[in-house]
Amino acid sequence: MPHTSSWSPCRGELVQVDGSKHWWFENRGPQCTLLVFIDDATSELMHLRMVESENTFAYMDAMTAYIEAHGKPVAIYSDKHGVFRNNTASAKGDGMTHFGRSLEALNIEIICANSPQAKGRVERANGTLQDRLVKAMRLDGISTIAEANAFLPGYMARHNQRFAKVPFDPRDVHRPLAPHDDLKAEMVWREQRTVTQALTLHYNKAMIILEPTEVSRPLAGKRVDVCEYPDGRLEIRHEEHVLPYRVFDKIRQVNQAAIVENKHLDAALAMAKAMQEMLPPRKRNNNEPCRRSQGANMFRPPQPQEGAPVKRKRGRPPLPRLSPIEAAQRMLEPI
Repeated sequence: MPHTSSWSPCRGELVQVDGSKHWWFENRGPQCTLLVFIDDATSELMHLRMVESENTFAYMDAMTAYIEAHGKPVAIYSDKHGVFRNNTASAKGDGMTHFGRSLEALNIEIICANSPQAKGRVERANGTLQDRLVKAMRLDGISTIAEANAFLPGYMARHNQRFAKVPFDPRDVHRPLAPHDDLKAEMVWREQRTVTQALTLHYNKAMIILEPTEVSRPLAGKRVDVCEYPDGRLEIRHEEHVLPYRVFDKIRQVNQAAIVENKHLDAALAMAKAMQEMLPPRKRNNNEPCRRSQGANMFRPPQPQEGAPVKRKRGRPPLPRLSPIEAAQRMLEPI
């Protein structure tokens, strides 16, 4: 029978989206987040993606895969996470996030729920997945994010075969990409910068030097787009042009290779490296994106030096996680 308890009668009219942080691998791997896309009309799992954390680049990657598989939904329904809604927007701003601007360019609306209960369909799916998916991955011995993402399509098909409902209206209102839609170019973290007379611009405490070409020379004093992609690429764009550039990183560390290659400056470089190791790593901008889901990029935080003191976190250390068998054995031990 048609499923009539949803808000949306058609498949693809409203897709509920949420990130569920959980011990998906139990004690076999780290805690991580499952991004869940579920259709409101059919309760069908449309897309699942395991990621390190719930952040803009992770959602951009997942949304790109969703659109390539199903087309563009009319709207997505989410909570008020910072990916979907700028919760600190002032009266001068429009409150739109980078992910929101990407969806607006593709003509997809974001609706934010006022409470977890309002998006009950995806919350109930999270509860079901935290039980059934965890057990399924345990049986297959899955313990990494890569293994989980390879396993999820097959699991999703089995889940939908059992739990998906028939919509009230049989139409599928997903839309194909329009000829002017550039999915990869829109799913980016985009900021504008002004080009100096020397054809340079500053982004995230790095100086970007544009190569002097016929396109870039007239751009002195004008605004260009700095685009960070989910895979870690960085592009400088002006209208339809991608501008060649090189980077001078203001907080780049001196490495051992530089000392070996520069025979005349080896002593000075070695001293600079030793002084840098004594200082704590410098932070970049406070409003930079979370890059845990990105591939290789130029803004990775510096790795701690071997032997460097690690600052102890405040509060009690976390309790060790026990398997169900270990917990049962401990309960049976005499006091």
